[in-house]
Amino acid sequence: TPFDRELWTGMAGMGWTGVTIAEEYGGLGFGYLELAVIAEEIGRSLAPVPFSSSYLAAEAIKLGGSEELKQKYLPGLASGNLIGTFAFQERVEHSGWSSFTTKYHNGKLQGLKIPVMDGDIADIAVISCDVGGRRALAIADLRDDSVSRQNIGALDLTRGLASLQFSESPAMLLDQNTDGSDIFEDVLDRAATLLAFEQIGGAEQCLHDARDFALERYAFGRQVGSFQAIKHKLADLFVEIELARSNAYYAIWALTTGASDFSVATAAAHVGACKAYRHCAQECLHVHGGMGYTWEFDSHLFLRRATVSGLMLGQIRHWKHALVERLTEGKH
Repeated sequence: TPFDRELWTGMAGMGWTGVTIAEEYGGLGFGYLELAVIAEEIGRSLAPVPFSSSYLAAEAIKLGGSEELKQKYLPGLASGNLIGTFAFQERVEHSGWSSFTTKYHNGKLQGLKIPVMDGDIADIAVISCDVGGRRALAIADLRDDSVSRQNIGALDLTRGLASLQFSESPAMLLDQNTDGSDIFEDVLDRAATLLAFEQIGGAEQCLHDARDFALERYAFGRQVGSFQAIKHKLADLFVEIELARSNAYYAIWALTTGASDFSVATAAAHVGACKAYRHCAQECLHVHGGMGYTWEFDSHLFLRRATVSGLMLGQIRHWKHALVERLTEGKH
């Protein structure tokens, strides 16, 4: 299965699942920089846990949830007893940013969300929905009998995807005094920053794996790593990772300090990390040669994770356009 419950329980026991949740709700009350350190190591190890998904649900509740919702859900998310996810996409080929058909009316949800990251194992979900023609966010218990979920094929074998069908499913809106569109954008921006660190961790591991193999593998009586083409390839990957890391750290600083240019910084971090991870995963596989395609090495697992990570928050094309728009519009 794409979920290691024993590992998840161990992480929760160390408090990782509640790093940025306030102590009054059972969390550790740390900052986002501490969260970034954990995310990087999760990406480096390809940990099969719903860390990012639960973080998204918790952030949405923190940003727009009433005190009642915070008291009800945050302690469970902080302890790891509850697994959360953020369901915002409605078609596999569409990012789900501008159009949505899931409706909320009189405390009930009706509609389909697909694909939903970790939707096959999540207990609760924060769902983007339509309420009288405006975007809103609602929270629903996925264990309710009115919710039908089905596993769907996923390229990444370490993360599950599911479709969620809501049929008059009980749900609660987040704080109606807060603009759902603003919370929606803010949650995705925060997710992009966290995911950037996961991707950097994975990219750096790809570089290390490629370097180690190049030092161990011999061709024509010489180490493969002694060939100039391989040296330059690895050096280019190192530079790309460090550029992505710089963007990611600036974004996490902007989030922590409430800097006015956070929206620009997070888009830059996400685009840079997606590009670096995908490139590093591809080149790691290439350096391993034909052996990189086999199950004997982890190269294909990193490439799978890199590909899915680049689509987890919507198509990378959207984020590139968002970066340009935010820069040109002066959205700082």
